[in-house]
Amino acid sequence: MSTSTPNAISTPNTTSTPSTSPTITTDALIIGFGKGGKTLAAKLSGAGRKVVVAEASANMYGGTCINIGCLPSKSLILSAEQARRDGANSTPETREAAFEAAIKEKRRVTSMLRDKNYHKLADQDNITVITGRAHFTGPHSVEIATAEGPVAVTASKIFINTGATPRIPDIPGIRTTPGVYTSTGLMDLDDMPQRLVIIGSGFIGLEFASMFADFGTAVTVLQHNAEFLPREDADVAAAIRAQLEAQGVKFLFNADTKAIAPAADGGVRLSVAVKGMTRGASQACDSTPAGTGNAHTDITGATGTTDTATTTSPTSNPTDHATMSHVQTKPSDDGEPRFAEPAEARFCLTTDAVLVATGRTPNVEGLHLEAAGVELTERGAVKVDELLRTTAADIWALGDVNGGPQHTYISLDDYRVVWSQLNGSARPYTVKDRKHVPSSTFLATPYSRVGLNEREAKAAGLDYVVKRLPVAAVPKAQVMRRPDGLMKAIVERNTGRILGAMLLSVESHEVINIVKLAMDLDAPASTLRDMVFTHPTIAEALNDLFA
Repeated sequence: MSTSTPNAISTPNTTSTPSTSPTITTDALIIGFGKGGKTLAAKLSGAGRKVVVAEASANMYGGTCINIGCLPSKSLILSAEQARRDGANSTPETREAAFEAAIKEKRRVTSMLRDKNYHKLADQDNITVITGRAHFTGPHSVEIATAEGPVAVTASKIFINTGATPRIPDIPGIRTTPGVYTSTGLMDLDDMPQRLVIIGSGFIGLEFASMFADFGTAVTVLQHNAEFLPREDADVAAAIRAQLEAQGVKFLFNADTKAIAPAADGGVRLSVAVKGMTRGASQACDSTPAGTGNAHTDITGATGTTDTATTTSPTSNPTDHATMSHVQTKPSDDGEPRFAEPAEARFCLTTDAVLVATGRTPNVEGLHLEAAGVELTERGAVKVDELLRTTAADIWALGDVNGGPQHTYISLDDYRVVWSQLNGSARPYTVKDRKHVPSSTFLATPYSRVGLNEREAKAAGLDYVVKRLPVAAVPKAQVMRRPDGLMKAIVERNTGRILGAMLLSVESHEVINIVKLAMDLDAPASTLRDMVFTHPTIAEALNDLFA
């Protein structure tokens, strides 16, 4: 059920169900080739069980992470960082060359990993991989639509592992306008966009903003509300925003995209309403055709109170940021232009490409879950209990499709939850046993966190102290010439218990795992304060952070 990658690249040869065997009876059916499902398939096969794995697309063997998620994006992020360090993002020619090389390397890595993942399962005698879209026809029966025709599968146990798909907001033109992409499509472009508008300022959108800014793209991020990263502490959010702005990323807050359409120059044109603007008229974007000579305002520095005195021409350099044009009202009786003063002002933005980064939703479309008695939550995820059992007997849901944290390592941990029930454990491992899930966002300076931040600790009424350390004080960060960022930790005052940590720092994605381990073991902050670390490392900064 995974979404296939556009511009499909080399894929392994697939094994479809032979036409002489259109019906299969098996011990286990796994729908989706993601991390949890593929790990479970190998484990079941090793235990002598017959397993069928159904994957909708040959481009998705191995799941989201290795094909359209974690690994290809990190490959591109590393290539972008290299381009910035080498100065390859300084001219149009070097930018294009660096981007082309990065895409080529990304495709090589994903193709290799996809082939490896496919054969890791398909080459086992007990596993049959079927390429086709599956849907339930009954409590233990599924039909898989393959290129050779439908295949019926009956299984004693069924595991739904179909992942998530990008959430597309209901904006006119968003699905039909060329140049509008989800993260999947944007990571497989042949040509680098000179200008990019990102709808959504969550961490996925910010990763792409940082990456494309490093490649040399002029990036503009549209945020629906007024607060940047509202779930993070204000000081951390401000530091992340400052870092992105230093890379050249521009932000426009209180921005609501009303419509998207092709631009006259072959790019993309967005009609955007901005709350709190004091100038500009509320007219439809298409009421003023591109290139009519209206005043154009560069949104550089726009934060919801755009300076309308800063203007650029409609034919500004394509490496400039997305251009915002005021839509004027008709002249007044005395011939002077009249500007409306609405609660929101309407503008047109023109750009080369648009990334829709408004979150991901569980991928259940077309599964016909009702035929099996599998219910959904109010948010559209497969409803599961603490053992990941659905509302139907002997059917489980693993990974993003069950509404849990959308991380590959959570899908892997979901496998542990399920396997603990199948292997005869006296006490199965449950979702409630899962502790302190860390996360990392791979910006130019990576941001990682685990546990509670100060905002959450205060809301919970906890008695805590805040520990802070500038990354510039860490010797290894200076050696690496990466002194930007801050480290912050929340410690319970009387017990010394570590409540959480937020690390905006080079190599934070590695160091955060040390903090998580200490929290899992209920080690007090003094453990990290007094731990002997090698030198020079970023990890040894924990000595000072928890001092």
